[in-house]
Amino acid sequence: MRVWGLWMLLLAVSGAQAQGKVVIYRCTDAIGQLTVQNNVPCPKGSTQEKRVIEDAPVSAAPPTVITGPGQYPPPAQPMHPPVSSQLPQVARPPQRPAPTAPTPPAPLPKADIADADRLPPPALYECRTYDNGRYLSDTDAPPQRCAPLQTTGLGNVGNGAGVACQMVDDQCQRIPDERLCENWKQRLREAESALRFGRADNRDASAGEYARIQRIVVESTCGTQ
Repeated sequence: MRVWGLWMLLLAVSGAQAQGKVVIYRCTDAIGQLTVQNNVPCPKGSTQEKRVIEDAPVSAAPPTVITGPGQYPPPAQPMHPPVSSQLPQVARPPQRPAPTAPTPPAPLPKADIADADRLPPPALYECRTYDNGRYLSDTDAPPQRCAPLQTTGLGNVGNGAGVACQMVDDQCQRIPDERLCENWKQRLREAESALRFGRADNRDASAGEYARIQRIVVESTCGTQ
């Protein structure tokens, strides 16, 4: 019967009894209220059921009495695993090898040309784009570029706005002769940067442009400055 299971629970959690004989009483009063108690007989007027248990084990838990419907023993304290003094080992993600940087260009070579035979560098132009970008160019008439226009109602693109542009020319001015070497060396630095940090699929073109500008700087009068 389930009630005897409750008696066993009462016995297991009781710490007041030593090993020996334990008497469990099941008491039902006149109104049907149930009381389960150990070693204490039922009061007069109650229906009593008694059970004797030999060699009851000793427990360190406090005694618990169930006194009728709606009353329950307190919840058991959760058991926690022992805390380890060692910190958990965290797996480290595999380290990726650092990207290999392109080999930097060699220092400027010295041309086997007498200073008297050197010629000035070619003309160089400083050009400005429609959006105020600046760059150096060998020519004062670089290819036209397409400047976007703000338009609406051209085709069914996005929210109804079309896409259009206008071909415009960059505005270029010739650099004075006394500043040619300075700007050719600047252009050489820009070509070196494009070679070292530019796109890999454009590496051959960047190397060819760097070699061309390097030759101009080395073999012209800029090579003596």
